[in-house]
Amino acid sequence: MPASVSFEQLTLVDLIRYGASRFNAAGLSFGHSYDNALDEATQLVLHALHLPHDLSPVYGQGRVTTDEKDAVLALFQRRIDERIPAAYLTGEAWFAGLSFKSDARALVPRSPIAELIEAGFEPWLGGREVRRALDLCTGSGCIAIATGHYHPEWEVIGADINDKALSLAAENKQRLLADNVELRQSDLFQGLQGEVFDLIVTNPPYVTDDETDALPREYSFEPELGLRAGFDGLDLALKILRDAPQHLSEHGLLICEVGEAERALCELLPQLPLAWVEFKVGQMGIFVAERHDLVEHHDEIKRLADARA
Repeated sequence: MPASVSFEQLTLVDLIRYGASRFNAAGLSFGHSYDNALDEATQLVLHALHLPHDLSPVYGQGRVTTDEKDAVLALFQRRIDERIPAAYLTGEAWFAGLSFKSDARALVPRSPIAELIEAGFEPWLGGREVRRALDLCTGSGCIAIATGHYHPEWEVIGADINDKALSLAAENKQRLLADNVELRQSDLFQGLQGEVFDLIVTNPPYVTDDETDALPREYSFEPELGLRAGFDGLDLALKILRDAPQHLSEHGLLICEVGEAERALCELLPQLPLAWVEFKVGQMGIFVAERHDLVEHHDEIKRLADARA
């Protein structure tokens, strides 16, 4: 070891504890992959020290060098001063057990749909055959690419209106060797005319106008196009419900995330039978809809969706 290397008395755990304390004292907002100061400080420390994100806790008492300490503290200071989401500082976000490149071209991957992907979309698929799947509003490509990763026999399309987001998705496709994933530019279904899928998964914008305007500074680094969805958060979801039957096979399934707009959707369409997914941490505003139910209630869905134009 070079004689010039100087070790501090500080350990990895010391730095993590210090970072979490600083973040809480600074009133940072968490919601981009991590929901608390301790987890975010942990990932920033590991990134700054070029260590794996799942490093065993047994290394927590390892001491750091002076240069390493300085690098960690500089990253902490940027997080506090600039309010940039940690995933944009590190350039990486983990989703469904996979590492995705993350930057301001698309929202930070964080949907609970990751849990569904890892479970093979069961029990909701009920063993039905899937040949083609669509990730609508793909953003960074995380849902499409993770789906293709866990189901290499499927043909997966990732579609988005935003060319910048698609360029990031293309980099993630190459990063994860997702050869069975194709990326398309499309304003919802407009660029997918005539195409039919056995499974459509979508995490569209669903934040209300008032909520978008009041979001913490961290969210200002993300493209607003991926967040804002009208007065009740349903501007895009209603159009997806309206048009999905044209793009679903006979026994096709739609899985859609609407977050806090769940209540508004249930009030608008109380007669539409939607199954709300229970995750390990509870219900997260994600529903499953069968094609035949969407067809049966199409007239009312269309009336509501058309009014948003």
